[in-house]
This record gives sequence, structure tokens and C-alpha cells, in this order.
Amino acid sequence: MKKFLFVFASVFGGLLLIAALVFFLWISFKNGIIRQREDIDAEWSQVENQLKRRADLIPNLVNTVKGFAAHETEAITAVAEARARLGGGGSIADRAKAENELSGALSRLLVVVENYPTLKADQNFRQLSDELAGTENRIAVARRAYNEAVRAYNTKIKQFPGSLLGMAPCEYFEIAEADKAVPKVEF
Repeated sequence: MKKFLFVFASVFGGLLLIAALVFFLWISFKNGIIRQREDIDAEWSQVENQLKRRADLIPNLVNTVKGFAAHETEAITAVAEARARLGGGGSIADRAKAENELSGALSRLLVVVENYPTLKADQNFRQLSDELAGTENRIAVARRAYNEAVRAYNTKIKQFPGSLLGMAPCEYFEIAEADKAVPKVEF
């Protein structure tokens, strides 16, 4: 009888130990997914900081262009309207669409600027253009970091055992196809 109790206690203890190990591994895995989700939120915050920086530069850029090319109202109005649409919250896809519209409007405005050599030579315009270019680079870096965090998270929740949690994947922040195209330069 003692031998039976010893075997039973050993088996029960072993099963309890295995169950505890599985439980702690599961908790560790779940906490890892939560940590990755927090990383995504932190990276998105960096993207938003850079997008805000760009949005703050736009009024100064538009006012500088207005001073030299006031009759180019179509391009100026397009930038102002695209910037105004940024205020809405919505999903990341909606925000990406609004940001892509703003990028397109800014590109068209900068094409208009090419027709005004005095504007291109203006110190204030050059400084704003340089700041805008730097900000665009920062946006690209922040977007890449965000998308990498999303990729790692989405991969983890789609693979076993993450797929058991039933967590929804996060959206990527992608640029429009038109913005991916290399601009054609003609001389």
C-alpha cells in the first residue's frame, strides 16, 4: 500500500509540476504578446509625432508659397484641404489614406514651386523645404519601425500557440502606390 501511495504521489506530483510549467510558459507567452502590442503602440506614437511635425510645417510652407505665387490657388488649396482632413481619428488605414493625400498635395505644390526661381531661392522657403525633407525621412524611419513591430506581433499571433489566443492582427501603415513610384525628371 505504501508503494502504491508513493507511486501515486510521484505521478500526481509530476503531473502537477508539468501543469505548473505549462501554465507559467503560457503566462510568459501571453505577456510577450502584450509587450509586443505595447511596442506597436509606442512605435505608432513615434509615427504620429513625426506626422504632427510635418502638419505643423505645412502652414508656414503654404504661407511662404502664397507670398510668391498667390495665383496658384489650386495647389495651395489642395494642401490646406488635405491637412484639414488629418484631424479625424479613424483606423490606421484611414490615417494612412489621409497622410497619402497630404503627401500627394505637397508633391504637387512643390512641382508648382519649380516655376518660381525667386521662391526657390528664398531663404525661408529653403529652410522650410529642408525641414520638410528631414521630417519626411523621419516619418519613413518611424513607419518602418512601426511596420516591423506589427510584423513581429502579427507573426506571433498567427503561429501556434499564439493562434489559440484569437487576437486580431494589427494594420500596417503603408504608403500609396503613387508615392512608391519614382518621379520622372525631364530636362
